[in-house]
Amino acid sequence: MDNLTHTLTAVALSQAGLNRKTRFATLTLVIGVNLPDIDFISILGGSATCLKYHRGITHSILGAAVLATLLGAAVYFRGRKALPKKGAPPLDLRWLMATSWIALGSHVLMDFTNSYGIRPFLPFSGRWYAWDIMFIIDPLLLVLLAAGLTLPALFRLVTEEVGAKKTGYRGGAIFALSSMLVLWGIRDLAHRRVLGFLDAHTYRQEDPLRLGAFPSPVNPFSWTGVVETDSAFHLLAADALDSDVDSEHTLIFHKPEATPALDAATKNRTAEILEDFARFPWANVETTDEGFDVTLQDLRFTSPATQARAFVADVRLDTNLRVVSESFHFAPRERR
Repeated sequence: MDNLTHTLTAVALSQAGLNRKTRFATLTLVIGVNLPDIDFISILGGSATCLKYHRGITHSILGAAVLATLLGAAVYFRGRKALPKKGAPPLDLRWLMATSWIALGSHVLMDFTNSYGIRPFLPFSGRWYAWDIMFIIDPLLLVLLAAGLTLPALFRLVTEEVGAKKTGYRGGAIFALSSMLVLWGIRDLAHRRVLGFLDAHTYRQEDPLRLGAFPSPVNPFSWTGVVETDSAFHLLAADALDSDVDSEHTLIFHKPEATPALDAATKNRTAEILEDFARFPWANVETTDEGFDVTLQDLRFTSPATQARAFVADVRLDTNLRVVSESFHFAPRERR
């Protein structure tokens, strides 16, 4: 998930009660829910390097446990030197450690819910895992979290103005966290339903070998289906509220033939990084006067409606199959 969503979740966890257990709980939560993304510094080495290292060891079970322990200890020993404010809870090492583990754990869990996924068993296994129920930046979740955290503040201003007893923030925080869990449940049910639709069909007289369903950013019932058969990948829009999918009208990506140009391109570093990440990798080779343009993309991030595509690697080869240029793009681009 994006860092704003992580931060709002941290504030909600704090207001739900953790800030009453120990001093610096909110600080620990806000730092902790963003700490695993320290690996995004790898973007300094380029987009492909970022793809290789982002959501790596800092998002693994072992890495998160180490970061949580270090964070809890650092806040505790630094916090002992600060004078407590009147009415503040005592500084409690046990609760600080628990809060730190909750923060890091929530980050890993929330990143697991979307299609990008995580590698939880690094450094022992680099396999990616993803729940595939949430969009990477989910506007609906952001609205629910923001509403749960801001509406209590508005009500508090109103009650203060009329002289009534001040209202607290805990109810709104619990609402925000509960709404997130409910949204996960709704999306999970919709995801399972769409997968059932996709698996029940043949595609151009071929049975599915693998399939996936990936969410849209707003509508929890709107999905993109990806089906692999022996000869092609099929992309199609799916609605969990419908009774079925239209398997006769799909966006077809035929599997490329093995050629020296494709072989040379896929041995390139950028292409290898993308293929290690991609769940539904597809390649296209175009012959030019100067050589070959090879495009590799992960079909999880391709729209069947607009054909806009993200997570794309471009490798340009000369006529001797030497790499002239290579690039990788996270952001959506129009299909050539």
